Amino acid sequence: MREALTAAASRRVTRPAPLRQAVYDALTELIVSGSLKPGQHLVEAELAEHLGVSRQPVREALQRLQTAGWVDLRPAQGAFVHSPTEEEAAQLLGVRAVLETYSAQLAAQHAKPEDIERLWELQQDGVDALAEGDVERLVAANTALHEFITSVADNAVLAELISQVGQKVRWYYTPIAKPRGKEAWNEHSQLIKAIAKGDADRAGEVMRKHTERTTDFYRKQISAGASQG
Repeated sequence: MREALTAAASRRVTRPAPLRQAVYDALTELIVSGSLKPGQHLVEAELAEHLGVSRQPVREALQRLQTAGWVDLRPAQGAFVHSPTEEEAAQLLGVRAVLETYSAQLAAQHAKPEDIERLWELQQDGVDALAEGDVERLVAANTALHEFITSVADNAVLAELISQVGQKVRWYYTPIAKPRGKEAWNEHSQLIKAIAKGDADRAGEVMRKHTERTTDFYRKQISAGASQG
């Protein structure tokens, strides 16, 4: 045992310092929220000043962000916010569609009356945000509704898998939240009705179409942006 541990010592995991993690999390959120836009040049000194830290944790965070697919580091040019390709979006959102379809089916099987009541409250939050044109609130409401459906599904493995793609789903969804809004929230209403009836097949079908339409909408947006560029 001792020999095995000694051999493994060189592979010991180093826990990130809280500051490094905080900087990484802050920059990720700035990208997800759209404050830092795809293709935008990221200047270490400016980011450090904005976050109130030295350049070192920013530099380390940018390296991690590149590994995670949020940032591109280009030799002799610097760091840039990654611009998702149509294929990247299709792959990630396609996986999300499969996971959330199953989530909706399970939610229909497990939902209690109080869960349905909460779903309608979350639905109303989204409808109100759409009426006010509040993108930040609209994205938050969309995330909250989908997360609650996952919690009602009551499958820990499924919840973990969905959480792994959740941030990038929110990143992709932010720029289309308003133009896709009315149709998306009408689909949410149909979904809640299916869950309320305990109709797993119907709930799964509505969720599948809902996520596929979001994927198609986003891909068309990328294509339009590419043709304009």
